[in-house]
Amino acid sequence: MNSHTLADRLALAIEQGRVPGLHAVVALRRGQVILEHYDQGEDYKLNEPLGHVRFTPDTLHDIRSITKSVVGLLYGIALADGWVPEPHEPLLRHFPEYPDLAEDPRRAALTVEHALTMTLGLEWNEDVPYTSAANSEVAMELAPDRFRYVLGQQVVDEPGVRWSYCGGASALVARLIEKGTGLALADYARARLFEPLGITRFEWSTGEDGVAMAASGLRLTPRDLLAIGRLVLDGGGGIVPASWLATALRPHVRIDEGLHYGYQWYVGDTWTAGSGNGGQRIYVAPALDLAVAITAGQYNQPGRPTTAVVLDEVILAGIER
Repeated sequence: MNSHTLADRLALAIEQGRVPGLHAVVALRRGQVILEHYDQGEDYKLNEPLGHVRFTPDTLHDIRSITKSVVGLLYGIALADGWVPEPHEPLLRHFPEYPDLAEDPRRAALTVEHALTMTLGLEWNEDVPYTSAANSEVAMELAPDRFRYVLGQQVVDEPGVRWSYCGGASALVARLIEKGTGLALADYARARLFEPLGITRFEWSTGEDGVAMAASGLRLTPRDLLAIGRLVLDGGGGIVPASWLATALRPHVRIDEGLHYGYQWYVGDTWTAGSGNGGQRIYVAPALDLAVAITAGQYNQPGRPTTAVVLDEVILAGIER
């Protein structure tokens, strides 16, 4: 089905008010762009208001928690480069600066994979707004040592058993990359992922300690977000090892009916995705040879229907299978 029809479907959804806060969408199928749309609206850089923005192909946008999925790709690159531990290795062995935490046998049982799959079994709550210090990710950013903050949380579950959404897990994964490579996360990402992909402009917000916010701080253009989706669709494109992607994108832990988690990526029956607060999405469906990037401004709004409407009712319903 041609892009004109998809554009018509999207125009109708916009006219009917069913995609509030949509900022941009770019979709690629069989190597061709089948839909590209830019809108306008209020936007934020994390909690900093940017005012009313008219979005273009060159406008950087928060990708929020899709940042985690990018960190997952970077870990695979760093592992192939020989800089980071294998997933089965004990996590605290690589944080020798916290010997007191390693003395707890329950924490000593943590592995790198428990961080990659968000199954650390530590107390963590991101169900409250990201404007509140009661939110564990916000509290981590305010802590004098973010990594001790994460690793020192109360043990509430046996590791590896239950998925619990945790930006702190992504921070630990990113710290292993920085420790191993000796580079700031953004510098390693630039050299080993972004520049090879042709991504020349990005921002990676940092905390007050100067550390890149591995859970939510990355800003990319929609086209560059799509380039990451295409990379996944292409089996790593010679940039991320195909063997890592095969492991990272298989179901490791069940979240809900029909939804699992891999290594910092969501995994469905026929698709994989990165997802961020506000309606940010990378969606990859290999059987359809389809990759989609969506940015939106529905920050801190439960439900976020816009992304689902664009994906399900505009793109997936509008393409020939």
